[in-house]
Amino acid sequence: MNSAVYFLLLMLPLISAQITRWGPCPTPRLQPNFNLERYLGKWYEIEKIPTFFAQGKCDEVNYSLRNNDTIKVVNSQMFQGNYRYIEGTAVIQNTRQPAKLGISFSNFTPYSTYWIVSTDYTSVAIVYSCTDILHLFNYQYVWIYGRSRSLPAMKINNAKKMLRKEGINVSKMKRTDQNCNTDQADRVAFC
Repeated sequence: MNSAVYFLLLMLPLISAQITRWGPCPTPRLQPNFNLERYLGKWYEIEKIPTFFAQGKCDEVNYSLRNNDTIKVVNSQMFQGNYRYIEGTAVIQNTRQPAKLGISFSNFTPYSTYWIVSTDYTSVAIVYSCTDILHLFNYQYVWIYGRSRSLPAMKINNAKKMLRKEGINVSKMKRTDQNCNTDQADRVAFC
């Protein structure tokens, strides 16, 4: 048990912005009959639980299929005047549950949960991720995405209501600044 406490103390700086809760991860209901083909393309981050790895503005994610049936995921953002991006890979880990994706941004890390809670494919998507640490505690990420840089307040409120109904804490969600011109910025890879 002492090693778990030390591990928690080491992880605190990394998880301070996320929602951290005792116990295992919640298991929300996910998008029924999820259709990956309709989900592919560009999504703009509207709101999220802040993360240590994405602290810029104008965050976007673009999904496309690769020839090997994996999903290419390119996350991008403006940070300190530069357009930064990182490429990762997502996979459907169980064809009977296609809304449960696994995602990784390194060949050396396992796939993290990346679940599509809900989407209408044309305007809004809600994505949830949770990491369980030894069944003692978990830390959660939540994103609300839109096909455009803004969503009506009613859609955002409905998304948060759905998340709360599934037992997911949305109290730390913050609006993403989507006011920038990414076409004029220098492009650099995430470090």
